[in-house]
Amino acid sequence: MITQIMESNPYFSAGFGLMGLGAGLALSRQAIMRSYTLVKRLMFVDLEISSRDQSYNWVLEWLSRRPNPRNRQLSVQTTYKQHENGSVTTDFSLVPGPGKHWMRYQGAFLQINRERSGRLMDLGKGSPFETITFTTLYSDRGVLKNILKEAEIMALRKQEGKTVIFTSYGPEWRPFGSPRKKRAIESVILAGSIKDDITKDVEDFLSNGQWYDKRGIPYRRGYLLYGPPGSGKSSIIQALAGYLDYNICILNLSERTLTDDRLNHLMNHVPERSILLLEDIDAAFTERKQSDDQGYVSGVTFSGLLNALDGVAAADERIIFMTTNHPEKLDPALIRPGRVDFKVLIDNATPQQVEEMFLRFYEGETAYAKAFVKTAIEIGHPISTALLQGIFIANKGKPDMALVTLESLRPEVRAVTNQGDNMFR
Repeated sequence: MITQIMESNPYFSAGFGLMGLGAGLALSRQAIMRSYTLVKRLMFVDLEISSRDQSYNWVLEWLSRRPNPRNRQLSVQTTYKQHENGSVTTDFSLVPGPGKHWMRYQGAFLQINRERSGRLMDLGKGSPFETITFTTLYSDRGVLKNILKEAEIMALRKQEGKTVIFTSYGPEWRPFGSPRKKRAIESVILAGSIKDDITKDVEDFLSNGQWYDKRGIPYRRGYLLYGPPGSGKSSIIQALAGYLDYNICILNLSERTLTDDRLNHLMNHVPERSILLLEDIDAAFTERKQSDDQGYVSGVTFSGLLNALDGVAAADERIIFMTTNHPEKLDPALIRPGRVDFKVLIDNATPQQVEEMFLRFYEGETAYAKAFVKTAIEIGHPISTALLQGIFIANKGKPDMALVTLESLRPEVRAVTNQGDNMFR
Protein backbone atom coordinates (compact mmCIF):
# COMPACT_ATOMS: atom_id res chain seq x y z
CA MET A 1 0.00 0.00 0.00
CA ILE A 2 2.77 2.43 1.03
CA THR A 3 4.77 1.41 -2.03
CA GLN A 4 1.83 2.19 -4.28
CA ILE A 5 1.36 5.63 -2.64
CA MET A 6 5.06 6.44 -3.05
CA GLU A 7 4.97 5.41 -6.70
CA SER A 8 1.83 7.47 -7.37
CA ASN A 9 3.02 10.55 -5.39
CA PRO A 10 6.59 11.69 -6.26
CA TYR A 11 6.53 14.45 -3.59
CA PHE A 12 5.84 11.93 -0.85
CA SER A 13 8.61 9.76 -2.21
CA ALA A 14 11.09 12.68 -2.19
CA GLY A 15 10.11 13.73 1.36
CA PHE A 16 10.51 10.21 2.65
CA GLY A 17 13.90 10.06 1.00
CA LEU A 18 14.99 13.32 2.62
CA MET A 19 13.88 12.03 6.00
CA GLY A 20 15.95 8.93 5.51
CA LEU A 21 18.93 11.00 4.40
CA GLY A 22 18.61 13.28 7.44
CA ALA A 23 18.37 10.34 9.81
CA GLY A 24 21.39 8.78 8.17
CA LEU A 25 23.39 11.99 8.47
CA ALA A 26 22.40 12.37 12.14
CA LEU A 27 23.47 8.81 12.86
CA SER A 28 26.71 9.38 10.96
CA ARG A 29 27.39 12.59 12.88
CA GLN A 30 26.70 10.85 16.16
CA ALA A 31 29.01 8.02 15.19
CA ILE A 32 31.74 10.50 14.21
CA MET A 33 31.42 12.38 17.52
CA ARG A 34 31.58 9.15 19.49
CA SER A 35 34.59 8.06 17.49
CA TYR A 36 36.25 11.45 18.08
CA THR A 37 35.54 11.24 21.80
CA LEU A 38 36.93 7.72 21.93
CA VAL A 39 40.04 8.71 19.96
CA LYS A 40 40.51 11.77 22.17
CA ARG A 41 40.28 9.65 25.30
CA LEU A 42 42.81 7.21 23.92
CA MET A 43 45.22 9.70 22.34
CA PHE A 44 44.91 12.95 24.32
CA VAL A 45 45.12 14.01 27.96
CA ASP A 46 43.72 17.18 29.59
CA LEU A 47 45.05 19.03 32.63
CA GLU A 48 42.62 21.54 34.14
CA ILE A 49 43.81 24.17 36.64
CA SER A 50 41.20 26.34 38.35
CA SER A 51 41.81 29.84 39.67
CA ARG A 52 41.15 28.53 43.19
CA ASP A 53 44.26 26.35 43.00
CA GLN A 54 47.55 27.79 44.24
CA SER A 55 49.34 26.71 41.07
CA TYR A 56 47.07 28.89 38.89
CA ASN A 57 49.12 32.06 39.37
CA TRP A 58 52.32 30.03 39.08
CA VAL A 59 51.23 28.77 35.65
CA LEU A 60 50.21 32.25 34.50
CA GLU A 61 53.64 33.52 35.50
CA TRP A 62 55.22 30.61 33.64
CA LEU A 63 53.21 31.41 30.51
CA SER A 64 54.26 35.06 30.68
CA ARG A 65 57.91 33.93 30.51
CA ARG A 66 57.24 31.94 27.33
CA PRO A 67 55.90 34.53 24.86
CA ASN A 68 54.24 33.17 21.72
CA PRO A 69 54.26 35.64 18.80
CA ARG A 70 51.31 33.81 17.24
CA ASN A 71 48.98 34.63 20.12
CA ARG A 72 46.35 37.18 19.18
CA GLN A 73 44.41 37.16 22.47
CA LEU A 74 46.48 38.49 25.35
CA SER A 75 45.92 39.67 28.92
CA VAL A 76 48.23 41.90 30.93
CA GLN A 77 49.47 41.35 34.47
CA THR A 78 50.91 44.47 36.08
CA THR A 79 53.39 44.38 38.94
CA TYR A 80 53.78 47.68 40.79
CA LYS A 81 56.51 48.17 43.38
CA GLN A 82 57.53 51.29 45.27
CA HIS A 83 61.08 51.32 46.59
CA GLU A 84 62.39 52.88 49.79
CA ASN A 85 64.02 55.76 47.87
CA GLY A 86 60.64 56.73 46.44
CA SER A 87 61.20 55.34 42.94
CA VAL A 88 58.59 53.09 41.35
CA THR A 89 59.12 50.01 39.22
CA THR A 90 56.30 48.78 37.00
CA ASP A 91 56.48 45.50 35.14
CA PHE A 92 53.96 44.38 32.49
CA SER A 93 53.66 40.67 31.73
CA LEU A 94 51.62 39.44 28.76
CA VAL A 95 49.81 36.13 29.23
CA PRO A 96 47.35 34.26 27.01
CA GLY A 97 43.88 35.75 27.33
CA PRO A 98 40.57 33.85 27.32
CA GLY A 99 40.40 31.55 24.31
CA LYS A 100 42.42 28.76 22.72
CA HIS A 101 46.15 28.98 22.14
CA TRP A 102 48.87 26.69 20.84
CA MET A 103 52.47 26.29 21.89
CA ARG A 104 55.31 23.79 21.74
CA TYR A 105 57.18 22.71 24.86
CA GLN A 106 59.88 20.05 25.13
CA GLY A 107 58.97 18.74 21.70
CA ALA A 108 55.26 18.34 22.49
CA PHE A 109 52.41 20.36 20.99
CA LEU A 110 50.04 21.83 23.57
CA GLN A 111 46.64 23.41 23.27
CA ILE A 112 45.95 25.95 26.03
CA ASN A 113 42.33 26.85 26.65
CA ARG A 114 41.74 29.67 29.11
CA GLU A 115 38.08 30.05 30.07
CA ARG A 116 36.50 32.78 32.19
CA SER A 117 33.07 32.30 33.71
CA GLY A 118 30.62 35.12 33.15
CA ARG A 119 28.48 34.14 36.13
CA LEU A 120 30.63 32.38 38.72
CA MET A 121 32.87 34.49 40.97
CA ASP A 122 35.98 33.34 42.78
CA LEU A 123 35.10 34.77 46.20
CA GLY A 124 38.63 34.26 47.48
CA LYS A 125 40.05 36.62 44.84
CA GLY A 126 37.03 38.79 44.07
CA SER A 127 37.31 38.08 40.34
CA PRO A 128 35.50 35.85 37.80
CA PHE A 129 36.18 32.14 38.14
CA GLU A 130 38.72 30.95 35.58
CA THR A 131 40.27 27.70 34.37
CA ILE A 132 43.29 26.91 32.25
CA THR A 133 43.24 23.56 30.44
CA PHE A 134 46.33 22.04 28.82
CA THR A 135 45.71 19.38 26.16
CA THR A 136 48.42 17.23 24.60
CA LEU A 137 49.01 13.71 23.28
CA TYR A 138 48.75 10.99 25.89
CA SER A 139 52.26 9.88 25.02
CA ASP A 140 53.51 13.38 25.94
CA ARG A 141 51.64 13.59 29.27
CA GLY A 142 54.93 13.81 31.16
CA VAL A 143 55.41 17.41 29.97
CA LEU A 144 52.38 18.48 32.04
CA LYS A 145 54.15 17.52 35.25
CA ASN A 146 57.27 19.26 33.98
CA ILE A 147 55.27 22.47 33.40
CA LEU A 148 53.88 22.41 36.94
CA LYS A 149 57.30 21.70 38.44
CA GLU A 150 58.98 24.42 36.41
CA ALA A 151 56.25 26.91 37.33
CA GLU A 152 56.62 26.01 41.02
CA ILE A 153 60.40 26.42 40.94
CA MET A 154 60.03 29.78 39.19
CA ALA A 155 57.49 30.99 41.78
CA LEU A 156 59.55 29.82 44.77
CA ARG A 157 62.69 31.38 43.32
CA LYS A 158 60.98 34.77 43.43
CA GLN A 159 60.43 34.26 47.16
CA GLU A 160 63.98 33.17 47.99
CA GLY A 161 65.46 35.34 50.68
CA LYS A 162 62.06 36.92 51.35
CA THR A 163 59.19 36.63 53.82
CA VAL A 164 55.64 36.39 52.50
CA ILE A 165 52.98 38.16 54.57
CA PHE A 166 49.51 36.59 54.42
CA THR A 167 46.23 38.19 55.48
CA SER A 168 42.78 36.65 55.60
CA TYR A 169 40.36 37.28 52.75
CA GLY A 170 37.07 35.48 53.21
CA PRO A 171 37.82 31.86 54.09
CA GLU A 172 41.32 31.95 52.56
CA TRP A 173 44.80 33.27 53.20
CA ARG A 174 46.11 35.60 50.51
CA PRO A 175 49.59 37.14 50.09
CA PHE A 176 49.57 40.79 51.11
CA GLY A 177 51.65 42.88 48.76
CA SER A 178 55.02 41.68 47.48
CA PRO A 179 57.26 39.36 49.52
CA ARG A 180 59.44 41.30 51.97
CA LYS A 181 63.18 40.93 52.16
CA LYS A 182 64.05 38.78 55.15
CA ARG A 183 65.08 40.76 58.18
CA ALA A 184 68.37 39.61 59.65
CA ILE A 185 67.91 38.44 63.21
CA GLU A 186 71.15 40.22 64.13
CA SER A 187 69.44 43.53 63.32
CA VAL A 188 67.06 43.12 66.27
CA ILE A 189 68.67 44.10 69.57
CA LEU A 190 66.80 43.09 72.70
CA ALA A 191 67.76 43.24 76.34
CA GLY A 192 69.83 40.42 77.84
CA SER A 193 69.20 36.97 76.38
CA ILE A 194 65.57 37.52 75.35
CA LYS A 195 66.25 37.08 71.63
CA ASP A 196 68.27 33.90 72.16
CA ASP A 197 65.68 32.50 74.56
CA ILE A 198 62.83 32.96 72.07
CA THR A 199 64.87 31.57 69.17
CA LYS A 200 66.02 28.49 71.11
CA ASP A 201 62.51 27.76 72.35
CA VAL A 202 61.04 27.87 68.85
CA GLU A 203 63.85 25.71 67.45
CA ASP A 204 63.38 23.21 70.27
CA PHE A 205 59.65 23.04 69.51
CA LEU A 206 60.20 22.49 65.79
CA SER A 207 62.70 19.69 66.35
CA ASN A 208 60.56 17.69 68.81
CA GLY A 209 57.44 16.78 66.86
CA GLN A 210 57.82 13.07 67.59
CA TRP A 211 58.21 13.77 71.31
CA TYR A 212 54.80 15.48 71.36
CA ASP A 213 53.25 12.73 69.27
CA LYS A 214 54.45 9.86 71.49
CA ARG A 215 52.99 11.51 74.58
CA GLY A 216 49.70 12.45 72.95
CA ILE A 217 50.32 16.17 73.45
CA PRO A 218 48.92 18.62 70.87
CA TYR A 219 51.83 19.79 68.76
CA ARG A 220 51.39 23.53 69.02
CA ARG A 221 53.07 26.37 70.89
CA GLY A 222 51.86 29.81 71.89
CA TYR A 223 53.98 32.89 72.62
CA LEU A 224 52.99 36.18 74.24
CA LEU A 225 55.20 39.22 73.74
CA TYR A 226 54.13 42.15 75.88
CA GLY A 227 55.52 45.58 76.57
CA PRO A 228 55.23 49.26 75.64
CA PRO A 229 54.77 50.39 72.02
CA GLY A 230 57.88 50.54 69.87
CA SER A 231 59.89 48.12 71.96
CA GLY A 232 60.54 45.58 69.18
CA LYS A 233 57.77 42.98 69.52
CA SER A 234 56.84 42.91 65.82
CA SER A 235 60.49 43.24 64.80
CA ILE A 236 61.62 40.08 66.57
CA ILE A 237 58.71 38.11 65.05
CA GLN A 238 59.60 39.29 61.56
CA ALA A 239 63.30 38.54 62.10
CA LEU A 240 62.50 35.13 63.59
CA ALA A 241 60.38 34.25 60.53
CA GLY A 242 63.29 35.15 58.28
CA TYR A 243 65.72 33.15 60.42
CA LEU A 244 63.49 30.05 60.30
CA ASP A 245 62.58 30.58 56.62
CA TYR A 246 58.92 30.89 57.64
CA ASN A 247 56.16 33.20 56.43
CA ILE A 248 53.78 35.26 58.60
CA CYS A 249 49.97 35.06 58.66
CA ILE A 250 48.42 38.14 60.31
CA LEU A 251 44.90 37.70 61.70
CA ASN A 252 42.89 40.74 62.75
CA LEU A 253 40.45 39.61 65.45
CA SER A 254 38.75 43.02 65.49
CA GLU A 255 37.42 42.54 61.97
CA ARG A 256 33.62 42.69 62.25
CA THR A 257 33.02 40.17 59.47
CA LEU A 258 35.20 37.56 61.19
CA THR A 259 33.04 34.88 62.79
CA ASP A 260 33.89 31.98 65.07
CA ASP A 261 33.51 29.49 62.22
CA ARG A 262 35.72 31.46 59.84
CA LEU A 263 38.30 31.99 62.59
CA ASN A 264 38.44 28.24 63.23
CA HIS A 265 38.68 27.55 59.50
CA LEU A 266 41.52 30.04 59.01
CA MET A 267 43.49 28.78 62.00
CA ASN A 268 43.12 25.22 60.72
CA HIS A 269 44.32 26.14 57.22
CA VAL A 270 47.41 28.25 57.90
CA PRO A 271 49.90 27.87 55.01
CA GLU A 272 52.78 25.52 55.74
CA ARG A 273 55.89 26.96 57.38
CA SER A 274 54.05 30.01 58.65
CA ILE A 275 53.83 31.84 61.97
CA LEU A 276 50.31 32.89 62.95
CA LEU A 277 50.39 36.41 64.41
CA LEU A 278 47.62 37.95 66.52
CA GLU A 279 48.66 41.54 67.08
CA ASP A 280 47.29 43.73 69.89
CA ILE A 281 45.28 40.85 71.29
CA ASP A 282 43.97 43.06 74.10
CA ALA A 283 42.12 45.31 71.64
CA ALA A 284 39.98 42.49 70.24
CA PHE A 285 37.83 42.02 73.36
CA THR A 286 37.82 45.37 75.10
CA GLU A 287 34.02 45.05 75.38
CA ARG A 288 32.83 41.48 75.77
CA LYS A 289 29.21 42.55 75.96
CA GLN A 290 26.16 41.70 73.95
CA SER A 291 23.66 44.14 72.58
CA ASP A 292 20.16 43.31 71.45
CA ASP A 293 20.63 44.41 67.86
CA GLN A 294 24.29 43.75 67.10
CA GLY A 295 25.19 40.69 69.13
CA TYR A 296 28.85 40.73 70.15
CA VAL A 297 30.74 43.96 69.50
CA SER A 298 33.48 41.93 67.82
CA GLY A 299 32.51 39.39 65.17
CA VAL A 300 34.47 36.75 67.10
CA THR A 301 33.35 35.67 70.54
CA PHE A 302 35.85 35.16 73.33
CA SER A 303 34.84 31.52 73.71
CA GLY A 304 35.24 31.10 69.94
CA LEU A 305 38.84 32.28 70.17
CA LEU A 306 39.59 29.96 73.10
CA ASN A 307 38.15 26.99 71.21
CA ALA A 308 40.15 27.88 68.09
CA LEU A 309 43.32 28.02 70.18
CA ASP A 310 43.03 24.64 71.91
CA GLY A 311 39.55 23.20 71.45
CA VAL A 312 38.70 19.82 69.97
CA ALA A 313 38.90 21.20 66.43
CA ALA A 314 42.09 23.23 67.01
CA ALA A 315 44.90 22.63 64.53
CA ASP A 316 48.21 20.96 65.33
CA GLU A 317 51.70 21.79 64.05
CA ARG A 318 51.13 25.46 64.73
CA ILE A 319 53.14 28.39 66.12
CA ILE A 320 51.14 31.36 67.38
CA PHE A 321 52.57 34.70 68.49
CA MET A 322 50.39 37.21 70.31
CA THR A 323 51.42 40.77 71.09
CA THR A 324 49.97 43.32 73.48
CA ASN A 325 50.81 46.67 75.02
CA HIS A 326 48.51 46.01 77.98
CA PRO A 327 48.95 42.51 79.43
CA GLU A 328 46.90 43.50 82.49
CA LYS A 329 43.80 43.66 80.27
CA LEU A 330 44.07 40.04 79.14
CA ASP A 331 41.73 37.45 80.56
CA PRO A 332 43.63 34.73 82.52
CA ALA A 333 41.77 32.10 80.48
CA LEU A 334 43.45 33.39 77.30
CA ILE A 335 47.02 33.19 78.55
CA ARG A 336 46.92 30.00 80.58
CA PRO A 337 49.43 27.21 79.73
CA GLY A 338 48.38 25.32 76.64
CA ARG A 339 47.24 28.52 74.96
CA VAL A 340 50.27 30.63 75.84
CA ASP A 341 53.35 28.61 76.75
CA PHE A 342 56.04 31.31 76.63
CA LYS A 343 55.62 34.85 77.95
CA VAL A 344 58.27 37.52 77.85
CA LEU A 345 58.40 41.25 78.54
CA ILE A 346 59.98 43.30 75.76
CA ASP A 347 60.50 46.63 77.45
CA ASN A 348 61.93 50.03 76.59
CA ALA A 349 65.62 50.25 75.77
CA THR A 350 68.17 49.37 78.42
CA PRO A 351 71.64 51.02 78.47
CA GLN A 352 73.05 47.87 76.87
CA GLN A 353 70.51 48.07 74.03
CA VAL A 354 71.18 51.79 73.54
CA GLU A 355 74.91 51.18 73.14
CA GLU A 356 74.52 48.17 70.84
CA MET A 357 72.07 50.00 68.61
CA PHE A 358 74.31 53.07 68.44
CA LEU A 359 77.33 50.99 67.38
CA ARG A 360 75.24 49.15 64.80
CA PHE A 361 74.38 52.44 63.10
CA TYR A 362 77.77 54.11 63.75
CA GLU A 363 80.43 51.40 63.66
CA GLY A 364 83.56 52.13 65.65
CA GLU A 365 82.22 55.31 67.28
CA THR A 366 82.79 53.98 70.81
CA ALA A 367 83.35 57.38 72.45
CA TYR A 368 80.13 58.81 71.04
CA ALA A 369 78.33 55.60 72.05
CA LYS A 370 79.40 56.02 75.69
CA ALA A 371 78.32 59.66 75.68
CA PHE A 372 75.02 58.72 74.05
CA VAL A 373 74.30 56.09 76.72
CA LYS A 374 75.23 58.53 79.50
CA THR A 375 72.83 61.13 78.12
CA ALA A 376 70.06 58.55 77.73
CA ILE A 377 70.43 57.61 81.41
CA GLU A 378 70.46 61.24 82.52
CA ILE A 379 67.24 61.98 80.65
CA GLY A 380 65.51 59.90 83.27
CA HIS A 381 62.46 58.72 81.30
CA PRO A 382 61.99 55.54 79.18
CA ILE A 383 63.22 55.57 75.61
CA SER A 384 61.82 53.05 73.13
CA THR A 385 63.96 51.31 70.56
CA ALA A 386 61.68 52.78 67.87
CA LEU A 387 62.57 56.28 69.06
CA LEU A 388 66.28 55.45 69.02
CA GLN A 389 66.01 54.10 65.51
CA GLY A 390 64.22 57.27 64.45
CA ILE A 391 67.09 59.34 65.83
CA PHE A 392 69.70 57.27 64.00
CA ILE A 393 67.80 57.32 60.70
CA ALA A 394 67.40 61.10 60.91
CA ASN A 395 71.16 61.48 61.44
CA LYS A 396 72.72 58.99 59.03
CA GLY A 397 76.49 59.00 59.36
CA LYS A 398 76.37 61.83 61.96
CA PRO A 399 76.97 60.43 65.46
CA ASP A 400 77.52 63.91 66.85
CA MET A 401 74.13 65.11 65.59
CA ALA A 402 72.47 61.97 66.99
CA LEU A 403 73.82 62.99 70.40
CA VAL A 404 72.53 66.54 69.91
CA THR A 405 69.09 65.20 68.97
CA LEU A 406 69.00 63.03 72.07
CA GLU A 407 69.99 66.05 74.18
CA SER A 408 66.88 67.81 72.94
CA LEU A 409 64.82 65.23 74.81
CA ARG A 410 65.98 66.51 78.19
CA PRO A 411 62.94 67.86 80.10
CA GLU A 412 64.48 71.29 80.64
CA VAL A 413 65.37 71.67 76.95
CA ARG A 414 61.91 70.54 75.89
CA ALA A 415 60.30 73.05 78.25
CA VAL A 416 62.34 75.92 76.81
CA THR A 417 61.85 75.03 73.15
CA ASN A 418 58.20 73.99 73.70
CA GLN A 419 58.57 71.24 71.14
CA GLY A 420 56.96 68.43 73.09
CA ASP A 421 57.85 64.95 71.92
CA ASN A 422 58.20 65.87 68.27
CA MET A 423 61.89 66.51 67.90
CA PHE A 424 61.86 66.45 64.12
CA ARG A 425 59.79 69.61 63.55
